[in-house]
Amino acid sequence: MKIIKMVNQPRRDFRAIYECEDCGYKAEGSGYDDRNFHDNVIPNIECGKCGESSNTLGIKHDVTPTKYEAWEVI
Repeated sequence: MKIIKMVNQPRRDFRAIYECEDCGYKAEGSGYDDRNFHDNVIPNIECGKCGESSNTLGIKHDVTPTKYEAWEVI
């Protein structure tokens, strides 16, 4: 799954629309805007329709920037 649109983001918590790279299924979900979530959690999110994830498909994404730096206290 990959993020196609951020719906809202108060501080580091966010709601986004995710899309499956395999079948195109879209789903809204929550997340946390830090390096760990973008680099490790999102690639392992399985599609609700086909069950694939970015990792099982072998897809490597570009580094997604975070809204705040890791050291920033919000």
